[in-house]
Amino acid sequence: MKLKSLIKPCFAIFLIVILNSCSDDFLERPPQDTYSLDEFYSSDEQVQASTNGLYGRPWFNLHNKALYAIAEVGSGNSFSYSSDINSLRLLNITTTDPTLSDAWKSCFAVVAQSNALINLLPPRVGPEVDQGIIDNAIAEAHFMRALAYFYLVRLYGPVPIIENNADHVTDPQLNTNLVEDIYTFIENDLNYAIDFLVEKNRGSSYADNGHVSKGSAKSILAKVYLYQKKYDLARQLAKEVIDSGEFKLYGGTALPDKSYGDLFLAENDNNEESIVAWQWTLGNYNTGNYLNTMFAYSTVINNATYGGVFAPSQDLLNAFEPGDLRRKQTVMLPGDYYPNLPSANGSDFTVPEDINAQNSGAGIKKYVVGKTGETDSFRGSPNNTYIMRYADLFLIHAEAILAGGESTSDPEALGSYNTIRVRAGLQPVTSFTFDDLLHERRVEFAFEADYWFDLGRIPGAKAVEIVSQQNRGDQDNVEYAEPKASDFRLPYPSTELILNPKLGEDPVPYNFN
Repeated sequence: MKLKSLIKPCFAIFLIVILNSCSDDFLERPPQDTYSLDEFYSSDEQVQASTNGLYGRPWFNLHNKALYAIAEVGSGNSFSYSSDINSLRLLNITTTDPTLSDAWKSCFAVVAQSNALINLLPPRVGPEVDQGIIDNAIAEAHFMRALAYFYLVRLYGPVPIIENNADHVTDPQLNTNLVEDIYTFIENDLNYAIDFLVEKNRGSSYADNGHVSKGSAKSILAKVYLYQKKYDLARQLAKEVIDSGEFKLYGGTALPDKSYGDLFLAENDNNEESIVAWQWTLGNYNTGNYLNTMFAYSTVINNATYGGVFAPSQDLLNAFEPGDLRRKQTVMLPGDYYPNLPSANGSDFTVPEDINAQNSGAGIKKYVVGKTGETDSFRGSPNNTYIMRYADLFLIHAEAILAGGESTSDPEALGSYNTIRVRAGLQPVTSFTFDDLLHERRVEFAFEADYWFDLGRIPGAKAVEIVSQQNRGDQDNVEYAEPKASDFRLPYPSTELILNPKLGEDPVPYNFN
């Protein structure tokens, strides 16, 4: 979606939200003429359902390939010779790269739909609807708009802040705004969400956990604070959520019968560790999850006619400590046995000796659910993908206590840091460095589109040093990138620059009214 098309009249986008969101079940869509515009918001259930569309479809172009090409191939976790993502492997990125426009249009689609709800929902609600329900729906829209801008600012740096798309219909060319103002805008949206979202205690009724809560907003805000080095605020919020008991760690003391690998099974969507996740469903092409197709190394363990678009990098394969339980649940190596991974040969699967996705000698396991019957005609699956899970909060808390220092043995920091290590089957440590923490984040969240953003928030020279030492070739060919510090901010898509030349001008302060 071009910037010009992002700022269509709000009425049209509001209608799209209605037609794609009106249902009691989380992502089921009724016929498009189920409700008219005038009578749609006549009940609590209809208002609650109005935000469903913000959790999936508008994010599709970011999620489907672009985010993993940027954040996994770009960061050196993943490897691919696929022509549409190969430029990220050696960071030879140009303004015409399709991943740039896919990520851009997806995030601004979320902004547009969030704006539609924020600006147009209140006057279209009947008097019988509970005010708390209305407030929560608007808060969800603020949350999603903040999340979209959090992706945008980390991917591109300065971007235009848009609060009401209708304001720009007659003048669609917008200046970008200062990075610090974008972060202020994100904080404002998340604080609004904290004020009005419902409180939850994530239990075993996973169907109730799909929508975000106060704890979700506090968790994302803690991460936003961390990125700005507001360590005291990040520490305070992270600790507040940890102490609240809303979320629980799979395989931790509260859920010892679960494991790290269980997090990525479709039957555990919206589990106790899930803070916020994209919600996918069977049906149209742009409502399904295609990671099982792109990550599974072969059609033996997926439902498509191809597989292995992404593979683990040689550098990531060497990143796991001996005994790390996350390794087998993240990457497949010859001989690995998976007792509950449906394959062409049965309900279990042993990785063959000749596994060789993209000539890596290995394959990706995370988000690979196997050859199941739960697919649509495009071979999409209904399993969620995480935007943030509870493990992240422990590492945020530990890093906020480290507060930019080289190392720490602070008991609170160690408690949070070791919680993640122990869950992974590793020994607790008595101190850790920032490099240790960055490594821990990498192996914990590999293939969850996080490491690129970690590289983008550390000093440029350090990011360049890390990436330049990664083997970005395959198992037979060693190859290295020659990154620059500027590579960790993406260029604006050429199509957007043509439509809006002001993207090429210096960013301006945002007018907070």
